[in-house]
Amino acid sequence: MSSPGMHGERRGRVRIGISGWRYPSWRGDFYPPGLVQRRELAYVGERMTTAEVNGSFYSLQRPESYRRWRSEVPASFVFAVKGSRYVTHMLRLRGVETALANFFASGVLALGDQLGPVLWQLPEREAFDREVLEEFLAVLPRTMSAALALAERHDERLDGRAWLQIDEDRPIQHALEPRSETFGDPDAVAVLRRTGTALVVADPAGRWPRFDEVTADHVYVRLHGATDLYASGYTEAELATWAERIRGWADGSDAPDGRPRDVWVYFDNDARGHAPHDAVALAARVAASYGG
Repeated sequence: MSSPGMHGERRGRVRIGISGWRYPSWRGDFYPPGLVQRRELAYVGERMTTAEVNGSFYSLQRPESYRRWRSEVPASFVFAVKGSRYVTHMLRLRGVETALANFFASGVLALGDQLGPVLWQLPEREAFDREVLEEFLAVLPRTMSAALALAERHDERLDGRAWLQIDEDRPIQHALEPRSETFGDPDAVAVLRRTGTALVVADPAGRWPRFDEVTADHVYVRLHGATDLYASGYTEAELATWAERIRGWADGSDAPDGRPRDVWVYFDNDARGHAPHDAVALAARVAASYGG
């Protein structure tokens, strides 16, 4: 949802959060001493507006998990969901229809109106192949009703544990995080732009290439650590730079067509516990720049 900007213009909605929330090293640091584990997500929900579900990358979750997560946060809180590595790393985007059906049948749709973008992270070895990318993006469901129709084609592994209902139809956004420099090809950018798929703006501490093209009506940012992958925190100056970029996307001044974008930002520098602190600090900076 857009809202008035500083000079009366429209701007996109900015949500800033973390990638995952269950990290033992955060206990007694971001999470207060004595906070029970089952209350950790609720604690996040009181301080942030979004989080990225990353357990879904490693294995199919269950409907009761998605329903529980949804119940533990405010109704305004939104979850991005990381797509299955079986799709991205094992099948490498090829012949993925059944795998996608299983993924969307596993409980993703139980998030309802608290489902945000779905993230597809590619391995570094996966180079841009126009035909492969086009075919993969063509089978991704772009609405809840399309996702339900796909989920209904799940295989026997989901028998008895599938979630096959939606409360209403609404769009589903997708974001792609490639780690091969070949995705800087203008053809790759064109394919993503034509399908409305966000090319993730990642900060990978120099480990992988960084892409900055705006290819959709939303911008998806993953901050892995500016200098030490997954481990380093962000300085005040670095947070200020990111806050300025986020404002540019949200008000359209840093978009090629000048249109405001919704912006989703997730900190993944969790190894030393910096992610939640950086997320809260960046959100405060962005809010202050718009007068709260």
